[in-house]
Amino acid sequence: MNKDMKTKYKPPQHSRRKALQLVLGSSTALLTFGCGISTADQSNAVNAPSILDNLQVDANQLIQRVIPSSGEKLPVVGLGTWQTFDVGNDRQARKRLIEVLTVLQKMGGKMIDSSPMYGSSEKVVGDLCQQLGLRKELFMATKVWTSGQQAGKQQMNQSIQKMQAKSMDLMQVHNLVDVDTHLKTLRAWKAQGKIRYLGVTHYTTGAYPQLMRLIKSESLDFVQFNYNMKVREAEKRLLPLAKEKGVAVIINRPYAGGSLFRVTRGKPLPEWTKEYDINSWGQYFLKYMLGHPAVNCVIPGTSKPKHMRDNMGAAYGKLPDEKGRKKMLTYLESL
Repeated sequence: MNKDMKTKYKPPQHSRRKALQLVLGSSTALLTFGCGISTADQSNAVNAPSILDNLQVDANQLIQRVIPSSGEKLPVVGLGTWQTFDVGNDRQARKRLIEVLTVLQKMGGKMIDSSPMYGSSEKVVGDLCQQLGLRKELFMATKVWTSGQQAGKQQMNQSIQKMQAKSMDLMQVHNLVDVDTHLKTLRAWKAQGKIRYLGVTHYTTGAYPQLMRLIKSESLDFVQFNYNMKVREAEKRLLPLAKEKGVAVIINRPYAGGSLFRVTRGKPLPEWTKEYDINSWGQYFLKYMLGHPAVNCVIPGTSKPKHMRDNMGAAYGKLPDEKGRKKMLTYLESL
């Protein structure tokens, strides 16, 4: 786990696969807060909800990849907030999301990705992370989604305030909206220390040519785009180019909008997936992408603690090599 994590982890006393099964096993155990939160914070945490317990993971097995522009390491699984965190002041929904964030942190995850496009998500992220005392533990990412220099600055300042970040870890131009204008601002803000990293995003394959142009012509720290076992166009040129140019890659839509689960519903995992420490179809899909060396982080969204725990399980154990990835793809296509 990252050295600045507050949670102490007990060393595993089992084999790698057994340890992972303990991490990803029964969801019935409950926990009263134990992740560096004060008694006062607990009393304010929506009646101190129960959190999944026994998340004892081996810090040495957490898979992290280096951000090329800085050398900083980032865990390979994070959390997207589109729709799932757009809950406003709904206390019950926030209670579940507190559990999601706690599981993310306890299992070593860091990146949380949001946007002003996502309704109340930025404010909910900021409120809950402040409530839990997690801001310093996490890697906060959001976006600018408007046109015009002044409008962009205003929106980004509002996002920083909503997410309660003195400086934003990563600011991205959402869906390339007025991208050239905003990149000028982001370069200046990075130099001033207002943001740590800058990047661009999109969620459709039709935007790949423009993303490639920007990777070639701009000094980007991150690029975010869609990629999954169903939509693999990025493997042809976009992923290799990002690797070549030293741009970190964030993957959105890793489950193809949930359609991958419809293909595998009711079907057991093949026995050979044990070789890659895969315990669910979700991990099967994530580890396929993480097996590509250009991918730095995948950000599946969820509002359910058990899904957050399962997603984070893909950040542990062995990843498939290219031969293994081809085997995984062939099997999926046979279903």
